[in-house]
Amino acid sequence: MAFISSGYNPDKPMENRITDIGPKNFEDFYPPVIKNNKAKWLYHEILKPGVLVHVSETGDEVYTVRAGGARLMTVDLIREICDVADKHCSGYFRFTTRNNIEFMVDKKDKVEPLIKDLESRKFPGGSYKFPVGGTGAGITNIVHTQGWIHCHTPATDASGPVKAAMDVLFDDFKDMRLPAHLRVSLACCLNMCGAVHCSDIAILGYHRKPPMVDHAYVDSMCEIPLAIAACPTAAIKPKKIEIDGQQKNSVEVNNSRCMFCGNCYTMCPALPLSDKEGDGIVIMAGGKVSNRISNPKFSKVVVAFLPNEAPRWPSTTAVIKKMVDVYAKDARKYERLGEWAERIGWERFFEKCELEFSHHLIDDFRDPAYYTWRQTTNFKF
Repeated sequence: MAFISSGYNPDKPMENRITDIGPKNFEDFYPPVIKNNKAKWLYHEILKPGVLVHVSETGDEVYTVRAGGARLMTVDLIREICDVADKHCSGYFRFTTRNNIEFMVDKKDKVEPLIKDLESRKFPGGSYKFPVGGTGAGITNIVHTQGWIHCHTPATDASGPVKAAMDVLFDDFKDMRLPAHLRVSLACCLNMCGAVHCSDIAILGYHRKPPMVDHAYVDSMCEIPLAIAACPTAAIKPKKIEIDGQQKNSVEVNNSRCMFCGNCYTMCPALPLSDKEGDGIVIMAGGKVSNRISNPKFSKVVVAFLPNEAPRWPSTTAVIKKMVDVYAKDARKYERLGEWAERIGWERFFEKCELEFSHHLIDDFRDPAYYTWRQTTNFKF
């Protein structure tokens, strides 16, 4: 009623509006061919790696060229993307959820000039700015988190390992030789704002040491009750500390209960968690989201720890490359990595991928929800 009394008309929300606060309607950003054929598409095909065609019941076609991008981009690179879109696509393009860039044209004869333009653009070091690929039974871009650039609790970098991993997997980005599509993800800590819990191959940053307590600053920098309440395992409790003859309020960490999540550091900068030797990478495998062939699956830990080896992470990339090559050679058509591992047995998976097995890798999670929660949209009687 307050809005109506002030002159707001819900039937004409933009009437007399003097600001552009809030997002515009997403339909304003559709290319005309897509807007004109919404809900009329009959089928789509992958013509070759990186190129798709969608055909409408009206006879209209839209050709999509997918190019690899990056999660963190400079303004200059985004302006160059806009230049390509202005030149070939009437200014329209879109980002995918995995940080690829899709340029859409409405005529087949526009596809090759677009591809040539994209692949002619290179960085000073010689690498492609916009490599075309990432479709079908291959590897698309790696979705990842913030890493050392823009996060306060990472156990590994994000952009660094992703760049190194995509360099060794680049041929499979440009090709479709795999049995099925393969999704790789990275999260730089256990809080997992990346999709590593359900990816074919997942790179997970892992802290192995509890937070250090800087007693001299806890009381002056932190709300101690917040730091205590932030701990999901109740591993932190208040403690009185004497420093230079003065008694200060501080906290104590029960190391055996700590799961190294970094929540306390989020609340209290005097509880730093990062450690050069303690931080590193866990490799997980076998997860997926889709219901195709089998139910969705959670990823399983297959390598318990690898050190951070900036700038190229050779141990991590070698493990990932080996897994992909063995999967490509051994799996059946349409079989996802986890389905292949379950068919041959996880013991054989470790043997074929030359991975060392230890007691740290035993999957013993059997919460009641493991059996009772619906994990799929597949119909059950």
